[in-house]
Amino acid sequence: MTLFLSFARSLPLPGRIGLFLVCFWLLAALAGPLLAPYAVGAFVDYDVFSPMSGKFWLGSDYLGRDVLSRLLWGARYTVFLGLGAALLASVTGTSLALVAAVHKGWVDEVVSRTMDTLISIPSKVFALVMVAAFGSSLWLLLLIAAVTYVPGNFRIARAIALDLAAMDYVTFARAQGETPIRIALGEILPNMLHPLLADLGLRFVFIVLLLSGLSFLGLGVQPPHADLGSLVRENISGITEGAPAIIAPALAIATLTVGANLLIHALKKGKTA
Repeated sequence: MTLFLSFARSLPLPGRIGLFLVCFWLLAALAGPLLAPYAVGAFVDYDVFSPMSGKFWLGSDYLGRDVLSRLLWGARYTVFLGLGAALLASVTGTSLALVAAVHKGWVDEVVSRTMDTLISIPSKVFALVMVAAFGSSLWLLLLIAAVTYVPGNFRIARAIALDLAAMDYVTFARAQGETPIRIALGEILPNMLHPLLADLGLRFVFIVLLLSGLSFLGLGVQPPHADLGSLVRENISGITEGAPAIIAPALAIATLTVGANLLIHALKKGKTA
């Protein structure tokens, strides 16, 4: 806790706001189902699109379900799917980048051209084709989001790794007879961590928006469960009434992505300074 507080104090004000928003939604994803007043699919209100009240803090949705409960459950899918896919994309892309940087030659060419092919496919089109072919499931959504953003991470990681591979200490390690895997993991990777963490945050934001877009099209998390994008889609008819059922999940997506961006920007500035 002391380390966390000292880290928070070292950030500028926008970074602290971003850290607060990210931690808030992470805690909501972790503890939300325990704090939710009702079951995720329970019909608890005879009226639909009820306003905020003491009984229903965020009103009810288009079927009379508690919006707060569904929001707390939906945050879990959005945060953990986004974070899991971002980690998978970053680990895969960075691993391929290290292989390409250490071996170079034809290995670098094959991996780089493969990544160029993947990055040329629009993410939404790729996702639509995969869901149409295999149906929507949590594991498929995780895989789609990860594969979509591997090439972007690979490009950044490869550029950093190639610069580091030309450094004197890496040349010295090669002269000592170090194996490629020891050079990659012991000499190059530790010096890539900070920019890769910043890139991980950006991938997370992109993936959250991608998954929310798929859910808005009805191709994401399926009923009775829902992520934040699904909550916006299923309550779209309440937009003319300004119903909390559609405003709350839209604000949740906005605060999560803006908070992550503010935190990433603050970390980049801190590193530059």
